[in-house]
Amino acid sequence: MRELLEAVADGSLSPAAAEAELKGYVTGEAGRFDAARDQRRGVPEAIFAEGKSVSQVVALAETALETTGRALLTRVSDQQFAALEDYVDETAPNATVHRHSDAVRVTAADYEPPSLEATVGITTGGTVDEAVADEAEAVCLDAGATVDRFDDVGVAALSRMLDQLERFRGADVLIVAAGREGALPTVIAGLVDTPVIGVPVSSGYGYGGDGEAALAGMLQSCTVLSVVNVDAGFVAGAQATLIARAIAAARE
Repeated sequence: MRELLEAVADGSLSPAAAEAELKGYVTGEAGRFDAARDQRRGVPEAIFAEGKSVSQVVALAETALETTGRALLTRVSDQQFAALEDYVDETAPNATVHRHSDAVRVTAADYEPPSLEATVGITTGGTVDEAVADEAEAVCLDAGATVDRFDDVGVAALSRMLDQLERFRGADVLIVAAGREGALPTVIAGLVDTPVIGVPVSSGYGYGGDGEAALAGMLQSCTVLSVVNVDAGFVAGAQATLIARAIAAARE
């Protein structure tokens, strides 16, 4: 406790960082940020930007950077992203901003990213599925996993999937995002001994559109796979991260 107080007094530690050390979370005008989630759960708190004001998103990102050295944000609009870039340029010019469609990672200049000896394969059925896969990829990269990404291998032309089969089998865990009837994760899971996480995407139209048919198809799969909610790229990435961490620890 005394060391924390002395660090705040001499300016080497901010009050927010000290609060995070003591409570595990920081309370600000935009809400509470769970700075200890990564240590407690193995997955950091992501800032869900959808529905938040620009100022709230920037404030939470600032808290995340100050207390953990990086910020992970999902469902970020163009306006919110522009404000984040302005904030970084004005207050943390040496920080790095990575954009993955609607997901964003910001890392401070002195942040030392983790490294996992594990590979997450991420694939999509078609171009429309890529934004959801990008969100999952951002989570896996934040955790330090190697990502092997291959897109547009949907079952409408099975040859596109079969010629990537060895890459699928080389991954430690697979995330497969697909819309329409959601058949791709089922097909892949029947050909590999790798854990498969299916992500139904809200593409498609008519009966069973908006991801409903994809979700039902994956849940009814006769091959063994796990399924997350519709468009839940973050959850898929987090689950893959936990598996990758366990594999990396076993290899060590």
